[in-house]
Amino acid sequence: MKQNASLAAFAAPFAEPAGSPIRELFPYLSRPGMISLAGGYPSPSLFDAEGLAQAAQQAMTQGWSTLQYSATEGLPELREALALQAQERGMQATAADILVTTGSQQAFDLLVRVLVEPGDTVLVEVPAYPATLQALRLAQARILPIPMDEHGLQTDALAELLAALPAAQRPKLLYSVPNFSNPRGTLLTGERREALVQLALQYGFWVVEDDPYGELRFDDPCGLPETMPATVRGTGQRLAEAGHNPVVYLSSLSKTVAPALRVGWMLADAPLLRRCTVAKQTADLCTSALTQMVAACYLQSGRYPATVQRARQEYQRRMQTLVQGLSTGPDSGIRCSRPAGGMFVWAELDRSIHPQKLFDAAVAQGVIYVPGKAFYPADPDLHTLRMSFAAPEVAQIEQAVERLRTAVQQSR
Repeated sequence: MKQNASLAAFAAPFAEPAGSPIRELFPYLSRPGMISLAGGYPSPSLFDAEGLAQAAQQAMTQGWSTLQYSATEGLPELREALALQAQERGMQATAADILVTTGSQQAFDLLVRVLVEPGDTVLVEVPAYPATLQALRLAQARILPIPMDEHGLQTDALAELLAALPAAQRPKLLYSVPNFSNPRGTLLTGERREALVQLALQYGFWVVEDDPYGELRFDDPCGLPETMPATVRGTGQRLAEAGHNPVVYLSSLSKTVAPALRVGWMLADAPLLRRCTVAKQTADLCTSALTQMVAACYLQSGRYPATVQRARQEYQRRMQTLVQGLSTGPDSGIRCSRPAGGMFVWAELDRSIHPQKLFDAAVAQGVIYVPGKAFYPADPDLHTLRMSFAAPEVAQIEQAVERLRTAVQQSR
């Protein structure tokens, strides 16, 4: 009776909450000699520590406002700098269109709080980013998967699903990572971006375009178009009727500058942005003014483009080491495609391999990845996995490949 009474104190979504399936792998990382292909961490060797130190020094000369509470929307200096970034990515934007958030994950959480009520339908591309699924489950949303292929979200399948849904079950929003998706690493084609916006306008749902990896495109286009397709938000600005753009654009400095800044941002039309601002006021009042000013000073310093270029080149080297290592030599039992950017490789296992045995054998060999079941809202393909090549050095990736080969042989 006492136990039941204490459980009754929790809100329904938190009575038996599931944690992040990726963060639950953290205990393995403390094992001596473990090589992690699991978390999507940027490489510490690529942090521009010197530039960030200079930006921090400059931030501390800006007066007391850097150490004070700031406007919920964000510091004007940072919002101006982020609006310039959006313009460089082909979108119309001013500082007034930007809401600074504590990482882009908070931006998505604010959208869920503002838009989704229990039982509402939400669409996600599958395989999907696990933190997105976690947020939607806690919001008690009805999650419907949209399949992906090598060109990203399948808009034909989306159109069929939307046509079949009763009006009362039409979605509130759709979540997508169109640029080098997490976990598949795919790039959504320009034609599908346009089709996605047209469907959003036709059926009246919001599209959440999460873009933390768009600037991490490799020099070799891997058979894809030589230029990046327009952002979905930019496509929405071109196609939107009566000034209403159904696309909300999210991005972050975590993958290109440093995660510790915790600086993300949302670009959206004014009615939605205002409501998310109110929701943020009840969450944290404002993102740290100090880290915002550091980020603003860094973006204004002119060092950002070179930092991104270094990351592109190094991540391409690491990706090639991983993909080529698994694709050459004896049959590894792991088939993966070659992404054109980002931080992840998605792989499929031979059906002769037992997924749990492989994971256990890999951990025993000293290498860890994320099993594919973490990326599905239901009915997961257990013979899949995600590997990140961003954090480990090339020599570590070579070792990881050899350890994976040994684990495969032990789990057939």
